[in-house]
Amino acid sequence: MPSVIGLLEAREKRVREEIARLREEAERVQAALGDAEGALQRLVDARVTVAEVLTEPLSVVAERAVSAVAGSPVPRRAEDMAASVLSPDYQRILSVLESEAGREGMRCQQLAVALGLEAVPAKVEGLRSKAKRLVERGWALQVRPGVFTALATPAV
Repeated sequence: MPSVIGLLEAREKRVREEIARLREEAERVQAALGDAEGALQRLVDARVTVAEVLTEPLSVVAERAVSAVAGSPVPRRAEDMAASVLSPDYQRILSVLESEAGREGMRCQQLAVALGLEAVPAKVEGLRSKAKRLVERGWALQVRPGVFTALATPAV
C-alpha cells in the first residue's frame, strides 16, 4: 500500500503541473487580449479622425485640394505654409538652400555634397528634379539655369 506522503507528493506534482499549464494558457489569453485591445484602439482612433475630417468646413477641404498637386509630395506654397509640410528630403534641400552657402545659389552638384550625398550623376539628377519641383511649387528660386536658392520672401 502506498504511503500517505507519497500520495500527497504525487497529488502536489499534478496540481503544480496544472498550475503551470493554466499560467501558460493565461499568458496566451493575455497576449490575445492585448492584441484585441490594440486593434480596438486603432479602430476608435480611425473613427474619431474620420468624424473630425467629415465635420471640417468644406471650404477648408477645398482649399487644401487646390494647394496640392496630384501625385506630388510637394504642395504649392501658400502664404501661411511652413516647410514642415514638406517631406524630410525636401526640408533638407530647403535648409541647405537657406543656409549661408545657398544664399548666392547652388548648383545641384554642390547641393549633393552639402547634403552628404555622392556627387554622382544619378544623385545630382535626382536633386535637380527635386529642386525644380520646389521652384515650380513656389518654395525655391532658380536664379540662373541650373542654380537654385531659397526664396527671399514667402510666396503669395
